[in-house]
Amino acid sequence: MKRMTLILSVLCIALAACKKEKKQQVTTPTNPNEEEVITTFKIVFTDANGTLPNVEARFVDIDGPGGNAPTVFDTIRLVANATYNASITLLNESANPVQDITAEVEEEGIDHLFCFDISSGLAVAILRTDADANGLPIGITSKWTIGSASTGTTTIRLRHQPGVKNGQCDPGETDIELNFHTIIQ
Repeated sequence: MKRMTLILSVLCIALAACKKEKKQQVTTPTNPNEEEVITTFKIVFTDANGTLPNVEARFVDIDGPGGNAPTVFDTIRLVANATYNASITLLNESANPVQDITAEVEEEGIDHLFCFDISSGLAVAILRTDADANGLPIGITSKWTIGSASTGTTTIRLRHQPGVKNGQCDPGETDIELNFHTIIQ
């Protein structure tokens, strides 16, 4: 009897070891660092002294890159020898309801940086005035110090830099890049 019990025990153990394991269902997590869909970019300039009218420049491309041409691509027109506080708004108007991407960029500030490049000869200096949780600039808000009358290009890029943001524009990928014709008059 003991021998039979021992054989049955060994047989049960062997069968249990040979039994196929159920595959665990693995779900792919959503990527928290996906690039943002931006169809509308707006930058509003407010005179720091409160005397000049606000200036707004917009870029609108509702169907996104690769489709139809943008429906709006304004020129930035600023007054010489003035100082402006600028604020950027980003939207995804292809979604219903419209998504405010600005809030997302601000919330994920440690992963984002606006970069401003001014063409040679354009009399503009730009200083980012907001910062992320690590004290590095974001650039949703900025201060633009305008010099003498000039014309050129202002390139504004939103860099997506998850895990590599260091305050410089080199690391990461570009979510949006716009080359605004800029006139200082």
